[in-house]
Amino acid sequence: MPYTHPEALVSSEWLAVHLDDPHVRILDASFTLPGVTPTARENYDRGHIPGAVFFDIDDIAAPGISLPHMIPSADLFARKIGALGVGDGDKVVVYDSAGLSSAGRAWWMLRLFGHREAVLLDGGVPKWQSEGRPLTTVVPAVARRHFTARFDPSLVRDKMAVLANLTSRREQIVDARAAGRFDGSTPEVRAGLRSGHIPGSRNLPYDRLTDPETRQIKSAEALLALFRDAGVEPDRPIVTSCGSGVTACALAFALYLIGHPDAAVYDGSWSEWGLPGDTPVETGAATGPASKA
Repeated sequence: MPYTHPEALVSSEWLAVHLDDPHVRILDASFTLPGVTPTARENYDRGHIPGAVFFDIDDIAAPGISLPHMIPSADLFARKIGALGVGDGDKVVVYDSAGLSSAGRAWWMLRLFGHREAVLLDGGVPKWQSEGRPLTTVVPAVARRHFTARFDPSLVRDKMAVLANLTSRREQIVDARAAGRFDGSTPEVRAGLRSGHIPGSRNLPYDRLTDPETRQIKSAEALLALFRDAGVEPDRPIVTSCGSGVTACALAFALYLIGHPDAAVYDGSWSEWGLPGDTPVETGAATGPASKA
């Protein structure tokens, strides 16, 4: 069973050959949680793939909002991504330091704002380094380019839409957090949040999508089995969630690979839903049907 969209992945071999291609832009979209050191930016400064610029998830976000890295307006995204040297027609290769954890967020945001020439580096930095390929501390000088942002609302959900789905059960909710955070047995990493999950949601930790040794994305058969084992039918509507809308995008990317092109991401994710308030929370293992037929 091949990937439905194999073109969404590029190999380290391909990238090594295209490092100097003027129509290829490379984004390091690594991310670390608040308080974790070294930070993703510090790691980038210590060594990154030649030609890569740093895609700061916390900076390319809506300003003045208490929730972390919520999506910006189309105009702001166009200005921010254009300043990184990404323009209309460019092939954009995104990667992160883990293989597939935060790179999916950059890929998803580019698609959210209409750029379909975004691909992910299979295996990320771990595979690149395992092959003896170089890293550099040189930050490339890039010229600002024009980027036309066309927002696609079908690829994102807000809290009101997820609340409404509790009744309609039209969409399956898949949570990318670790199992302990999903079932409430492990405290949340962000202070002040309740433990548990959105009622009716299913759990597929994002790190299960990749091979633990190579960090490459698993085969199409393996990905399909992971979703089905989690109680998710990939041929039905899906919304992905996580702690703050980052690793949820890894699930969305995997779903795209195996033929589900329109999985939406709950942008606020648990950072919003888990706040003290009236949003319902379940603990323990997932129960009941993920959605109505």
